Amino acid sequence: MVQERTLPTFNTATTNITKEEGLRLYEDMVLGRSFEDKCAEMYYRGKMFGFVHLYNGQEAVSTGVIQAMRPGEDFVSSTYRDHVHALSAGVPAREVMAELFGKATGCSKGRGGSMHMFSAEHGLLGGYAFVAEGIPVAAGAAFQSKYRREVLGDQNADQVTACFFGDGAANNGQFFETLNMASLWKLPILFVVENNKWAIGMSHERATSQPEIYKKASVFNMVGVEVDGMDVLAVRSVAQEAVARARAGEGPTLIEALTYRFRGHSLADPDEMRSKAEKEFWFSRDPIKKLAAYLVEQNLADEAELKAIDRKIQELIEEAVKFAESSPEPDPSELYRFVFAEDE
Repeated sequence: MVQERTLPTFNTATTNITKEEGLRLYEDMVLGRSFEDKCAEMYYRGKMFGFVHLYNGQEAVSTGVIQAMRPGEDFVSSTYRDHVHALSAGVPAREVMAELFGKATGCSKGRGGSMHMFSAEHGLLGGYAFVAEGIPVAAGAAFQSKYRREVLGDQNADQVTACFFGDGAANNGQFFETLNMASLWKLPILFVVENNKWAIGMSHERATSQPEIYKKASVFNMVGVEVDGMDVLAVRSVAQEAVARARAGEGPTLIEALTYRFRGHSLADPDEMRSKAEKEFWFSRDPIKKLAAYLVEQNLADEAELKAIDRKIQELIEEAVKFAESSPEPDPSELYRFVFAEDE
């Protein structure tokens, strides 16, 4: 039996964060959590159909990485657990909710649903239902940035790509092949493993010969970093360094964020595989509560300011639901639209 890993420590005393930055991180995480809670409510009320995989508990990873980038300019590749990545990338909550309702006003025009969020405007390359499917797509985006800059001479082409995937994907062939190419070509990409310990119902420790995924970076002569994925400031710090290296032409980074999903694999999962003790261990490390406590302790915010953000987000989510409910269904006459690119 593999010994339980301990979370890496992060010295918050060295953290340089302004009040504005702290509140932005807090608001982004609260948006993600509140949105997912509302999704669960809507799903059980029969407003959403198909598979819906929620992100509760992992918000520090999405927020910490994407807020360290240039939302709307850089690229983000996601998985089937993609709602919160879309929100962090700047896709409006109403468009994400409408997509989940299958409406024409959704970010994927009602064709993608929960697992296939996409927004060219916000650099969101898509959610991908197949495990590891988005890894080579993200590498392609990173390659075109490098090619445009170094071959075509476009000095504005310094975009960085963040590729999110789960621990199960790290056992997939596409993971190894793509990391090899990314290292050889020094692509401006962050490979972000959201290790939430479980690939559906399979424990990560029982599924891989080397549970410490970040160590696999050494095989590809790539920087590998382990980070506490329940600490948004730690994730942000690691991401900032990786983004700076990528933008400077120094190549990719493999970031393993140790995190945990607070709900089952999907809303159809009764979540009976995980022990009560394991869940309680991770529930006590809620990333939103941790950041809130830090902001108050450092006099960067008070309880009233944080509660005001909570109320603001709740109003935003309620508006998103109303927008989704009142939006039109996709027109059947446009069934074959958006299969191929259209002339502008």
